[in-house]
Amino acid sequence: MTQPRAIVRHVTWTIAPDQEPDAEPVTYTLQCVTCSEKSERSDAWEKPQEWGLAHSGRNPSHSSYREEITRPWRTRMQPEPGARS
Repeated sequence: MTQPRAIVRHVTWTIAPDQEPDAEPVTYTLQCVTCSEKSERSDAWEKPQEWGLAHSGRNPSHSSYREEITRPWRTRMQPEPGARS
């Protein structure tokens, strides 16, 4: 009898925001919809918000913004039912 060359198993994967200690930070930017200018990327929401207020102050007709959030995600294999951890 010959030995099998490969064993195939089907596994279920899950995906969720990455909360591991080495995960990249969640970051924020604001982009002006009128002129497409952007704030600097920041890991604190306040800096893009301050940029948006200052940008509108310098350009009163620029009052619409688009928020961009960069959030790291991580996939994991789910353990098989009854498997020991």
